[in-house]
Amino acid sequence: MAGRYDRNPFEEEEEVNPFADGGRGKASGQPKFSGGSFYTTSGSVPPAINSRLSPLPPEPADFYNPTAPVDIPLDSASDLKKKEKELQAKESELKRREQEVRRKEEAAARAGIVLEEKNWPPFFPIIHHDIANEIPIHLQKIQYVAFTTLLGLCFALLWNVIAVTTAWIKLGDAKIWFLAIIYFISGVPGAYVLWYRPLYRAFRTESAMKFGWFFLLYMLHIGFCIFAAVAPPVVFRGKSLTGILPAVDLVGDHMLVGIFYFIGFGVFCLESVLSIWVIQQVYMYFRGSGKAAEMKREAARGALRAAI
Repeated sequence: MAGRYDRNPFEEEEEVNPFADGGRGKASGQPKFSGGSFYTTSGSVPPAINSRLSPLPPEPADFYNPTAPVDIPLDSASDLKKKEKELQAKESELKRREQEVRRKEEAAARAGIVLEEKNWPPFFPIIHHDIANEIPIHLQKIQYVAFTTLLGLCFALLWNVIAVTTAWIKLGDAKIWFLAIIYFISGVPGAYVLWYRPLYRAFRTESAMKFGWFFLLYMLHIGFCIFAAVAPPVVFRGKSLTGILPAVDLVGDHMLVGIFYFIGFGVFCLESVLSIWVIQQVYMYFRGSGKAAEMKREAARGALRAAI
């Protein structure tokens, strides 16, 4: 029994070369193996000429050398001269445009035209306003307080509309509401154009005539604020403005309306006090800087020219 398991089961198997006789059997002539997708029945390898792929070109000797020089095709001398001429032409055109822009800016400056970019308020720019960069540092405090009076007037007129609206609801008088709307619509842009912008430009350009224009119209602004704080019974019994007199008249019968009018009275009083401080400071600077004498000389020259 031991002799049966001593024999090597692989020693009598015949070694078969799959490439001998084209891979065919000795007796039957049939293929003895399966070549899969590379199997051909012709018994020979097809020539390379029938392949659809073209042979790759040989790689250069220094293909894998990272330090090998690389040949970069350079433009010819004529192409370089052509590009140089194009660059020179563009440069001359840019210089010409720059000189033209500079000439226009100088002409506008000589004519007194100032190019101003709208930058305020930031969320919806409608005016140009840059005190920190355009107003001298010793005048910035006065300009900031003057700007505060402009915003204060806007708030006072807006609150006046709100208070008069409550009075209109309680009293049923639509005329006072329409007057309050007119005060707001005309007062806010009018204040900016008539006295704030002249003061801004007077501080910026040191123009004596702009100072005179500011003094004239700013006194009218102060007079209106004092009039609104009192609100005498001149126009529709004075209830179109939130002054002290209509507030006292309304607080007895209509408490809420009277409180609104008292708040408006306080806002107009504060606006009047700040405005008086601004005109006082501007006048002190105007006298101390010699602008008053310059304004008198300009007025005398203007009267002389008109007489001649």
